[in-house]
Amino acid sequence: MTSTDEVRSLLREFPVVDGHNDLPWALREQVRYDLAARDIAVPQNEHLHTDIPRLREGGVGAQYWSVYVRSDLPGAVPATLEQIDCVRQLIARHPADLRAALTAADMEAARAEGRIASLMGAEGGHSIDNSLGTLRGLYELGVRYMTLTHNDNNDWADSATDEPKVGGLSAFGREVVREMNRLGMLVDLSHVAATTMRAALDTTSAPVIFSHSSSRAVCDHPRNIPDDVLERLPANGGMAMVTFVPKFVLQAAVDWTLAADENMRAHGFHHLASTPEAMKIHRAFEERNPRPIATVSTVADHLDHMREVAGIDHLGIGGDYDGTAFTPDGLSDVSGYPNLLAELLERGWSKADLAKLTWQNAVRVLGAAEDVARGLQATRAPSNATIESLDGAV
Repeated sequence: MTSTDEVRSLLREFPVVDGHNDLPWALREQVRYDLAARDIAVPQNEHLHTDIPRLREGGVGAQYWSVYVRSDLPGAVPATLEQIDCVRQLIARHPADLRAALTAADMEAARAEGRIASLMGAEGGHSIDNSLGTLRGLYELGVRYMTLTHNDNNDWADSATDEPKVGGLSAFGREVVREMNRLGMLVDLSHVAATTMRAALDTTSAPVIFSHSSSRAVCDHPRNIPDDVLERLPANGGMAMVTFVPKFVLQAAVDWTLAADENMRAHGFHHLASTPEAMKIHRAFEERNPRPIATVSTVADHLDHMREVAGIDHLGIGGDYDGTAFTPDGLSDVSGYPNLLAELLERGWSKADLAKLTWQNAVRVLGAAEDVARGLQATRAPSNATIESLDGAV
């Protein structure tokens, strides 16, 4: 049996749980949620990294759809609600392939049915507008993780890519973490400053996740996870889901990306824009300045190191498809996961290791957060704290 055959066999039993996919934002940006114009039931290779045929080809069994909104977008809360509505519409349009999932048990039920469990994660604490009531509302609508920041600080947490403001988490930020624990909403530490990672680990009583982050020791980018934080995952019970974004996994791509981002801004685009017009600017820049190419091996190097530091029980996958302009060779879209698993097999990872990486760790972590929440809900009422009461004037 070839490694490809072994991987296909494995994925039939233990499909990929991917921690982060920005398809809803891409649908907002490209067609303003006109789902017929980007019908993911058929290949959308010219426009998107993601569609159902390629999810099936990639062996995806569960997807956390990001309900991200930009931190500089006015009206973050209604925009987040629109993103949630987009995911719900996608599930309703494709019931044979997608199944709404709120719990670890729902994930297992979807796997048994041969459908793709569809969960949601909010990307950035700005999406709750400093309101714990809004946090609870997002949970009731199905959001099962929240990334504490995106690329910018918010009023209560520091981002990895902004100037320090509160020294990690403010008092209100720690209360956000505690309320997420009480709800059963996973605390996602991708995008946050290392000080915020450590403060969240000091505060949480439930496992945390990194929905799409890689190793800082392998690629020195502030979006990645330092080893001292990875070392804390076994005691916490959480997991780090390796991302594929070249500028976070390949050191040579870091400087190139800074120049590419500046070029986007010089042409009047947000540096993360992925509209057809923005991509023309990206491609023209790349023609003039050849892009350093990440590969499947690049990503596997991160996983090898992260496994050495955190252990196999604390790893997963979070590709960030449709949230990045560029992808590694061999991982160009959601059909590529088998290529990564084949590389890991060749490096000596066992099938049992890969089953943990793809499916078992992610299901266990969500289930553990649910267990913690049941205990907390028996002893702790919903928090009505405000940022003003805990942090003073904003």
